Amino acid sequence: MESVELVTSPPEYEDFYRREYPAMVALAAAVSGSFAAAEDLAQEALTRAFRRWGRISTYDRPGAWLRRVTINLALSRRRRLASEARLRLRLGGPPLVEPPEGDETHVWIAVRRLPARQRAAIALYYLEDRSVAEIADILGCSEATTRVHLHRGRTKLATMLEHDP
Repeated sequence: MESVELVTSPPEYEDFYRREYPAMVALAAAVSGSFAAAEDLAQEALTRAFRRWGRISTYDRPGAWLRRVTINLALSRRRRLASEARLRLRLGGPPLVEPPEGDETHVWIAVRRLPARQRAAIALYYLEDRSVAEIADILGCSEATTRVHLHRGRTKLATMLEHDP
């Protein structure tokens, strides 16, 4: 008879998971544009953190690592879906369309239409109340670049919302 080994997580990872999961779902939804996929993206990011917990737990800010992974997963999903949609069009099939989702505000629908970095910066700033320095660290860019992403994102959102009430 084959023995089954259960994998248990250290208490500090469990606390990290409980603390970060809701924020990762919100971040993944804002960046990916899909509330339906957000939980899966957050779970995948947290699973990757679990696999590397021995190393990640030693970081000054393991949450920053988790946010970067969540953003990268969400952006990869968007690119993959766009690529699949282009292929379906080229092959003559109908475009892949996600079903409409409920409980979205008009603003977050507009945020979905922003370029990836602007979308991530806006989500981190407004959903998580992150500072420019923290966002720069998470996105792997300078604070000046982060301010540019935020400014351009706000400007585009103002234009979109003004024309699309």
